[in-house]
Amino acid sequence: MLVEKTAAMSDDEAALQRWAERYQASRERRREGFLPLPETLSGLPVEALYTPASLAGQDYPESIGYPGEYPFTRGVYASMYRDKLFTMRQFAGFGGAAETNERYRFLLSQGQTGLSVAFDMPTLMGRDSDDPLGEGEVGRCGVAIDSLEDMDRLFRDIDLGRVTTSMTINSPAAVLLAMYLGVAERQGVPFERLGGTLQNDILKEYIAQKEYIYPPEPSLRLVTDVIAFCAERVPLWHPVSISGYHIREAGSTAVQELAFTLADGFAYVEAGIRAGLDVDRFAPRLSFFFNSHIDFSEEVAKYRAARRIWSRRLRQRYGARDQRSWLLRFHTQTAGCSLTAQQVENNVARTALEALAAVLGGTQSLHTNAMDEVLALPTAKSAQIALRTQQIIAYETGVATTIDPLGGSFFVEDLTNRMEAAAEAYFAEIDARGGVLSCIESGFFQREIADAAFRYQQQLDRKERIVVGVNAFAGAEEEAPELLRIDPEIERAQRQRLRELRERRDGAAVENRLEELRRTARAEDNLMPAILAAVRALCTEGEITSALADVFGVYRETPVF
Repeated sequence: MLVEKTAAMSDDEAALQRWAERYQASRERRREGFLPLPETLSGLPVEALYTPASLAGQDYPESIGYPGEYPFTRGVYASMYRDKLFTMRQFAGFGGAAETNERYRFLLSQGQTGLSVAFDMPTLMGRDSDDPLGEGEVGRCGVAIDSLEDMDRLFRDIDLGRVTTSMTINSPAAVLLAMYLGVAERQGVPFERLGGTLQNDILKEYIAQKEYIYPPEPSLRLVTDVIAFCAERVPLWHPVSISGYHIREAGSTAVQELAFTLADGFAYVEAGIRAGLDVDRFAPRLSFFFNSHIDFSEEVAKYRAARRIWSRRLRQRYGARDQRSWLLRFHTQTAGCSLTAQQVENNVARTALEALAAVLGGTQSLHTNAMDEVLALPTAKSAQIALRTQQIIAYETGVATTIDPLGGSFFVEDLTNRMEAAAEAYFAEIDARGGVLSCIESGFFQREIADAAFRYQQQLDRKERIVVGVNAFAGAEEEAPELLRIDPEIERAQRQRLRELRERRDGAAVENRLEELRRTARAEDNLMPAILAAVRALCTEGEITSALADVFGVYRETPVF
């Protein structure tokens, strides 16, 4: 029987209670089939219905506000996509520089508005293509880059003064940036005109991706040197893209991605301040890189909470006065770990929804994964479909015509608040454990992520969570899709080019530049000028990283169980 309103109840409260009784009765009659867990992927409880009471007591100007105004919950720019759409930046790279250059020019011709470089594993690890440890991996998961000449081939016929470039590289990031600067010099493009982003986020390597070379302290010095150099010489460049993407791909929840990524960001700010830099001199050029996973509303709330947390912390704790320092600007990539090898066509739908969440969350640039990336690097056709997905969202759906369309949703605003609170709880625990570096060394981050991944796998095994085509709705055996194959000849040709480079370059100049780099590493001077000089002398990436390892040593992680 439905309740009647009492004297103590408002009309709204009575109406809500009447609905709750109808809801419960309907539930008892209708429960059937696979049903969603009443919680987000992070485990935050989700109510059946959200009302104005869900946001009771919330101060609109202080916690939500307007786009382009503190605390930037609704977006970092006043006009958002009304005046400038998100940059469509497809991640691409395979084989040698010439092959990837051809893919770049294809994507640009199809309407892509920015470049994003994927490097192969030897390059990511600071090794040359003829290093024995790289055998069989050259050009496989990205493009092989050994020297300034390779970087020159990579951007042949592409004007670096007119395109922005993102480079996903971390431990050897300073070296690859120096090569990019060297190409700009060859093209006659001043450093001051170069726009783009260097990932250069070494802290998340220790936490999640494990592509490190040196111990944390000298690695952090390299990051800080790049920040200082770019602030002085390459003012339009983002010297660090603080990355939650790889933390999420390692198995974290959205809350952990939010908290650990921002904690890394705070650590870089503190490192810059310790190095004597004015926070307002470098913070405006820090950027972020987030994952967009399949839990649609949680992802939107994550981005909104991230902007709010960053602006408050930069303003209140670090004393930033320039409003640009308060802006959390970010690139988004749809979740590679959500793609399935089974029924690969389903990945088109997953990617579209994840991309839509990123756009509704206010991303500044976006990469959409191709449906076949779970099996191999994307073919030109699947990469084109992924790009078209972005274009359909931008030009056909209408979601870019108004700013923050989900702002004011009782559910989204409540979820934003709860994600912020959960992240703040993690910040307090990280501080109590001695900060980010101490948590890396003790394995705290690694254990939290491993536990989250294990819980998720248990939910899949128990079918509490459904992945279509994997643990439910599996069909008959499928026809294998056409995949991109990397010709083994590419590795042989890359090694041959490297041999020829070593034979014709000035060997004495190479040794002099490498010794100069070692001396700079032993001192406290900024390393970027010495790295740039080595690159100009045609020192290879492996030679430069080895010279630094002579001084810094190499890192060996303590296993975490």
